[in-house]
Amino acid sequence: MADIITKATRIGYAEGLLYLGETDEKVLVMDADLAGATQTAKFKQKHPDRFFDCGIAEQNMMGIAAGLSLSGYTVFASSFAMFAAGRAFEQIRNSIGYPHLNVKIGATHAGISVGEDGASHQCNEDIALMRSIPGMTIINPADAVEAKAATIAAAKHEGPVYLRFGRLAVPVLFDRSYQFEWGKGQVLTEGSDVAIFATGLMVNEALMAAEQLKNEGISARVVNLHTIKPLDEELVVTAARECGCVVTAEEHSVLGGLGSAVCETLSEQCPTPVVRVGVEDVYGRSGPAVELLHMYGLDAARIVEASKKVVTLKR
Repeated sequence: MADIITKATRIGYAEGLLYLGETDEKVLVMDADLAGATQTAKFKQKHPDRFFDCGIAEQNMMGIAAGLSLSGYTVFASSFAMFAAGRAFEQIRNSIGYPHLNVKIGATHAGISVGEDGASHQCNEDIALMRSIPGMTIINPADAVEAKAATIAAAKHEGPVYLRFGRLAVPVLFDRSYQFEWGKGQVLTEGSDVAIFATGLMVNEALMAAEQLKNEGISARVVNLHTIKPLDEELVVTAARECGCVVTAEEHSVLGGLGSAVCETLSEQCPTPVVRVGVEDVYGRSGPAVELLHMYGLDAARIVEASKKVVTLKR
C-alpha cells in the first residue's frame, strides 16, 4: 500500500499565490506579521514589490486592502482566521463587504487543529461570522490541491472571498486532474442510506467513516462541500431526498457553520433528519492537534456514530 501523502492546505494557498504571481501582475499579497506561518513569505521571495507586511494591525490591513482594490488590484489579505475574521470583522463588513470589493481574505490556522496555540487562536466561529456578511463567498478546501485551485479561482471571481485554510498537514485527496467548480459540491462516494456533507479536513474523515459504515451494511454518500456560501442547494436537497437522512461534518462550531447552512436549506426545501458533527458550544484548549480533533469528536468515529443515529430517525 502506497504511503499517504499529507500537506497543509495553507501550503496549497501559497502555491496558488505563486501561480497567480507569475500569471497576473495585478495580484497583490498582504500579511499581518505572520508571513512564515501563513506561507505568504514564499510569494514575498518571488515578488517583493507586490507584497506588503502590515505588521500586527489586521484591521488596518483590511482597510489598505480595500483601498488597493479600488485602485484596480486583486488583493489577498492574509492572517490567522482568529485575527482576520474575528479582530477585523468590522473592517471586512464595512470596507470590503458593503462596497463589494475585490479582496480575498486568506485565513489560515482555522479550527481546533491549530493545536498548542490554544483557545485564543482556535477560531471555530469564523464561518458563522463571514456567512453573516452579504455577498461574501466562503471556501473551505479539503486538501492542498483544492486549496491551490480555490485560490486561483478566487482571483478570477469579482467580489469578496473568504478562503479558510488549516495549519495541520492532512491527506492529499485529489490529483493534478482535479477541477475546482465555483459554488459546486462534489460527490466523492455514492450511497443511499445516509448523505454525509463534509468540508475542510473533515472530508477525509467522512471518507474513512464511509468505509467503516460499508462494513456494517450502511451505504454512505459523501459530499465535499468546499463552498459553504453560496451553498450548492440543489446538490444538498437531491442527496437528502435520495438518502432520507443527513450528517454534516466540519471543523467549526455546530452553530452558524456548514451544519447550520445545510439545516436552513433543508428546513425550507426538504425537511430531513440531520445530525451535526462539529465543535459543540464550547471553547477549544491547548494540546496536540490530532489528539484535540479526537477529543472534540472531529473524526471518523464520531461521523460513524452520527450516521448510525440519524439512520434510525428516518421516517
